Amino acid sequence: MAGLDITDCDGGVIVAVKVVPGASRTAMAGQLGGMLKIKISAAPEKGKANQCLIEFLAKRLGVKKNAVSIVAGKNNPAKRVQICGMTAEEVRSELMRAGKRSK
Repeated sequence: MAGLDITDCDGGVIVAVKVVPGASRTAMAGQLGGMLKIKISAAPEKGKANQCLIEFLAKRLGVKKNAVSIVAGKNNPAKRVQICGMTAEEVRSELMRAGKRSK
């Protein structure tokens, strides 16, 4: 997860995420051009995939759902997601740990 596009912002970080909706299950799927690639089981309709993404990241990072928000790309598979209350290093560490657990 070293090559991920994670930038510091006020009170947290912004993570570049590539979402693949309509997958058989929600899971991390590696990296794609600096973005964290996540397969989402929800369909991309009426915000279902976005909500699923927020819930998935909150659980994986050990934060409350209200600490995770999509700040850009709500209607696009390429998104910028803000994680409040964590540093870039903490996010990288938790994502690496979560990736090892899912294997």
